[in-house]
Amino acid sequence: MVCFCFLVDQRHMLMSSKPAAGTCLRCRSGASVGLMKTVTRFCYVPIYWKSWKAIICTFCGAVLKSYR
Repeated sequence: MVCFCFLVDQRHMLMSSKPAAGTCLRCRSGASVGLMKTVTRFCYVPIYWKSWKAIICTFCGAVLKSYR
């Protein structure tokens, strides 16, 4: 018997943020330091998550720099 399990999705969520000095290079808006969380789910069951910090744009949401 063979059972296949496929990767369903991987999501990046913003848990908290604080204002930071600097601007976004794409839209010239403000930046903030955020605590990010990555959740990987296999067959709709979350099996792995990782927290990391990133500098993100407050307007367009682009990740300018990540600290993994």
